[in-house]
Amino acid sequence: MVLRRTLTRRSLLIGSTASFFATAARRASAAAGYPFTLGVASGNPAPDGVVLWTRLAPEPLSPDPERPGGMPPAIVPVRWEVADDPAMRHVVQHGSVDAAPEFAHSVHLECRGLEPGRDYWFRFIAGGEASLTGHTRTAPARGAALGRLRFGFCSCANYEYGYFSAYRHLAAEAPDLVLFLGDYIYEHASRSDKRMRDHSDGVEASDLRTYRNRHAQYKTDPDLQKLHAAAPCLATWDDHEVQNDYADRWSLNFADPAAFLARRAAAYRAFWEHMPLPLSATPKGPDATIYGSCDFGDLARFYVVDSRQYRSRLACDSGPRGGARQLVDATCPERLDPARSYLGMAQEAWLYGQFRERRSPGPARWNILAQQQLMAEFKERLDNGEISYWSDDWNGYPAARRRLLTQMRDTGLPNPVVIGGDIHSFWANDLKLDFDDPAAPVVASEFVGSSITSPPPPYAKFAAWAAENPHVHFFESRKRGYVSVDLNPARMEVAFRAVDHVRDPAAEVATLRTFVVEDGRPGPQPA
Repeated sequence: MVLRRTLTRRSLLIGSTASFFATAARRASAAAGYPFTLGVASGNPAPDGVVLWTRLAPEPLSPDPERPGGMPPAIVPVRWEVADDPAMRHVVQHGSVDAAPEFAHSVHLECRGLEPGRDYWFRFIAGGEASLTGHTRTAPARGAALGRLRFGFCSCANYEYGYFSAYRHLAAEAPDLVLFLGDYIYEHASRSDKRMRDHSDGVEASDLRTYRNRHAQYKTDPDLQKLHAAAPCLATWDDHEVQNDYADRWSLNFADPAAFLARRAAAYRAFWEHMPLPLSATPKGPDATIYGSCDFGDLARFYVVDSRQYRSRLACDSGPRGGARQLVDATCPERLDPARSYLGMAQEAWLYGQFRERRSPGPARWNILAQQQLMAEFKERLDNGEISYWSDDWNGYPAARRRLLTQMRDTGLPNPVVIGGDIHSFWANDLKLDFDDPAAPVVASEFVGSSITSPPPPYAKFAAWAAENPHVHFFESRKRGYVSVDLNPARMEVAFRAVDHVRDPAAEVATLRTFVVEDGRPGPQPA
């Protein structure tokens, strides 16, 4: 029954895909003024509804800060429709919502009253024009038996360094859910002769206008639009949505904290305006709450966290050149300080409370921590023979990592799995309390996805450190792509999917390696 439902939905989505490109082609040749140039999206699926998103932007990269997207400074009513068929013949809900100029005429519709575990299609209408039709799916009823969940996760899509064909291939897999794990945009503007496309405005995004235009530029990409139109998503951010390697109020170059927080406020606002996030995530100045959990019946719970807004300053990092000590060794005792936090103590408390929660009908079979970076310990040996650690990921916060893994173990959290990105390479790892002891029990499984386009770390150098890190079962940095996961009560199957080349907008995709995690047995196993 589950297989039949999935295949039927897949055939519907394939038909919708053909319609998508035909409609997109017509829109591209239409007269200027079409308001839905950035597509549509859905997110945060619940059993009774989902967040539906669009933004009116007839001129996506408008240079006028008073008219973002080329829109007038006035409220515009936008009609919306939700149907239970891709042709939108059977509309089950409809209404009107205001797109306000202070939020760049973005729409965040919290559509409720839908049925659990159902496919829906939606569109928006404004100025006599209709948007593309998007597909979404509500979560199953809480605690409902769920036999299968298919999801994908991705990160690190640099518009300048390649085409987003990986997004197109993930969309073609018709996942039930997509997770964006950070670096959805890149704030800087490269001068490298290896870039294939130029970033908006030709400058590093640093204020509301340039962050808005950067997000709008990414949203005009047809492959990204296709993925957002294919499935609901959960999204968090990493550093490049604001600035490389920032930590809380500390910027990369240790700029004046007040000035940096003003920049962060602009970046957070532009992120919210362009993502299908709920109203509760609306930024208040430089602060925004985007972490939370999402249940899929009795099968899976996702914990989506924010590792940038609340973290402690990078270990042994100081002005005037912040970020200068990304590799730290034994000369940096601050790295081991238990008072330092990767998530911030308040978010840690929330997360551990979620682990301990035992509401009826009980915990999910699989518990997936969606976060941004490599969690496993990774020792890097310097030329002088000293062991060093990357200070920007969990290796710079080992006490915080130990607290988290201890909570997973002590709460008896069923089947904990950590997923991440940031490091532009594929990884499959055991997570332990003691990485130095090969016999130490495995607490959780970890899978890290490569980048969509961003350049990789040096393969030979990292591969040479394998003997120092026996808990790493797989590492590959020479390929770009995403991770596709097929989950059922008995096991999780994880496929590392790699595209031919990011320089080819028509690149094909293939499975690089597949791992499984069996119910009750933590740790990746070769498929």
